[in-house]
Amino acid sequence: MKAIVWTKYGSPDLLEYKDLPKPTPKDNEVLIKIHAATVTAGDCELRRFDLPTWIWLPVRLYLGVLKPRFHILGQELAGEIEAVGKAVAQFKKGDQIFAESAFRGAYAQYACLPTTLAMAIKPSNMTYDEAATIPTGGINGLHFLRKANVNAGEKILINGAGGSIGTYATQIAKSLGAHVTCVDSTKKLEMLSAIGADHVIDYTQEDFTKNRETYDVIIDVVGTSSFSQSIQSLNKNGRYVLGNPRFWGMMRGKWTSMTTNKKVIFQLAKASTKDFLYLKELIEAGQLKSVIDKRYPLAQVPDAHRYVEKGLKSGNVVITIEHPNGIA
Repeated sequence: MKAIVWTKYGSPDLLEYKDLPKPTPKDNEVLIKIHAATVTAGDCELRRFDLPTWIWLPVRLYLGVLKPRFHILGQELAGEIEAVGKAVAQFKKGDQIFAESAFRGAYAQYACLPTTLAMAIKPSNMTYDEAATIPTGGINGLHFLRKANVNAGEKILINGAGGSIGTYATQIAKSLGAHVTCVDSTKKLEMLSAIGADHVIDYTQEDFTKNRETYDVIIDVVGTSSFSQSIQSLNKNGRYVLGNPRFWGMMRGKWTSMTTNKKVIFQLAKASTKDFLYLKELIEAGQLKSVIDKRYPLAQVPDAHRYVEKGLKSGNVVITIEHPNGIA
């Protein structure tokens, strides 16, 4: 099979397009013929190992101190089950699924994943390309909104709303009945309005923390808003979600939560099949859709990484994975 192989931490140039043996599923695994994956900012951070201080050491020990222990990146995918292990009962050959791949394995024509990871039958009204965007953007967007306990009628602001997480968070928030303000760059504002944003702010022209507007919830997906000014932009009992938390932000957040009527949240998301099914219902009901900026073939994953690292993508960047003539 074809795959993108990662053997050193560093630049996209170190990602190599190679032939590897097709894997065989263990008893608790499914073999997935992958049709689509994505490139996220998290994939790029992991590739070059540019991670926050508070998780740097444990992740380095897990992945490999001097070089990566796992050689195929990619944290989300969609495809068709080609074979199931002896202990697998919930899926069968031919099922069309989307799944998390735990930060490894998606940049390939095939992957074996344990069914302990989150996976589900893909929405009937989505292509593989579209379904591959759910496990990261959809799950994180849902997680942040739930942790902030967003209710109908509340005013929420999403900073960095134009990426994979923000586009899903915007639509989920609207499904909950919230009034949503989205902050991002000029070129993304029309798209954000099209997917349901009630108000959009161009951060190159306006600082949302200085316009005297206040919100019940502020979700900072990208980690660029001023901590103190964001807290001041919250209503009484407001919630500030740090989507990309740093050590000192978490420390200030704990103190703020203890000493004021504002709450700071920085718990990271964990995917679950139950949440996949919840998002699938919203998608099949027409309340959520994926936003895809660009598509690249598998061989051009390095180019996709370069594009994502520019920080300009709208929604998702998808990797389309072909299987010519059915041959791996």
